Amino acid sequence: MMRISGKMKGQAMRAAVIGGGVIGGGWVARFLLNGWDVAVFDPDPEAERKLDAVLANARAALPMLYERSLPKEGRLSFASSVAEAVTGADWVQESVPERLDLKHRVLAEIEAANAEAPIGSSTSGFKPSELREGMATDASVFVAHPFNPVYLLPLVEIVGGEGADAGVIARACEVLRGIGMYPLVIRAEIDAHIADRLLEAVWREALWLVKDGIATTGEIDEAIRMGFGLRWAQMGLFETYRIAGGEGGMAHFVAQFGPCLAWPWTKLMDVPEMTDDFAAEIGAQSDAQSGALSIRELERLRDKNLVAILRALKREGSGAGRVLLEHDATLDAPGEGVPLETVRRVVPSDWTDYNGHMNESRYGQVFSDAADAVMAHLGAGPDYVASGQSFFTVETRISYLMETRAGERIRVATRVMGAEGKKLRLFHEMEREADGSVLATCEQLLVHVDLGTRRSSLPGPDLAERIRALAAAHA
Repeated sequence: MMRISGKMKGQAMRAAVIGGGVIGGGWVARFLLNGWDVAVFDPDPEAERKLDAVLANARAALPMLYERSLPKEGRLSFASSVAEAVTGADWVQESVPERLDLKHRVLAEIEAANAEAPIGSSTSGFKPSELREGMATDASVFVAHPFNPVYLLPLVEIVGGEGADAGVIARACEVLRGIGMYPLVIRAEIDAHIADRLLEAVWREALWLVKDGIATTGEIDEAIRMGFGLRWAQMGLFETYRIAGGEGGMAHFVAQFGPCLAWPWTKLMDVPEMTDDFAAEIGAQSDAQSGALSIRELERLRDKNLVAILRALKREGSGAGRVLLEHDATLDAPGEGVPLETVRRVVPSDWTDYNGHMNESRYGQVFSDAADAVMAHLGAGPDYVASGQSFFTVETRISYLMETRAGERIRVATRVMGAEGKKLRLFHEMEREADGSVLATCEQLLVHVDLGTRRSSLPGPDLAERIRALAAAHA
């Protein structure tokens, strides 16, 4: 009988990962960084080097998702055989290449050495009944199919199939949730499960678009990441279409676009007939999925999510975020004058906290941006930094005077309060554009630094003169 063994409090759980490639390495990282000890077996002589690279990425990225510290990292070991790796393991994850004969051999070795631990297979296409062929027990293996990078993406498709122990599947889901993953239990066996079938359909159509000279690979990728990929990331397929139906919801969408399924828009023309009963079934499931929210509420949720996603992409200059960056650069910069207008913007929704107003750290962001605007005005912007010189902030004092909420338009007026040698003192005043209310003030001390030595230094004569002139104007 397969089981997940219990441990005494404080005793580390132990996972065995067979196959340390891209997917196996991701599993190692996911377990290890969540406090599990992990034993790995992979006959590739380069396995340890390759796994080190995956772990380096995971150690840098995974903790950034959390506001609290992850558990103390588990111990990693490399075994010389499958049997050595799985003996005593509480969980075994098979992640060898997608060859059924190879999986059969490896799974038989695992079962011979540890018949009690659950054995999850990372297979993207095989059904559990195919994996179990020739095994002593038909309940010892199930599909646990993750997505790359395993250490960041939460989805795991769980397929037990006929003969699976429901209790073991339930406990396996508990384990996966315990390491920050989302187990999606698939109710029936099917080749390629759910997600890869959807991906395969898009992939097939994309290949035809390239083959027929309609689009390049780059154009297809842009169509995904600039549009529906962003919607899918936070609402999936059906909820996206529910909103597309407007106030009529999914029922209206199906009625309007259902006939398109019979049109030769794609190469994939084997589609189910959109009968009244089938349309009603889809509508009912959509109501159960998200009917608790009105279409307008769903739209507002979608928009908040898209703002957060797009702003994250903008920070990295990737995908649609690159478009935002380029457009941002064309917009009017804050004005001149005394005091100097250094920031003029709308407060984004992802800057607010559980109290509904702007988080303290974001005030720091606003005043940091204001200081950067002063630097740009003085000619000490990115080009100056690239030359090896910069200003570092050494002291900031912020006074929070009034609440600042998402969607409000704010502006910052900045004065140069002092410029003595290496030091530059700034005073920022943030106000609400609608009524001129002062929301916060900030006193900031910056010091000129030589980036080569990382020590304070005097600015060059040209910059020093521009600073003195600005300080005199603001005095």
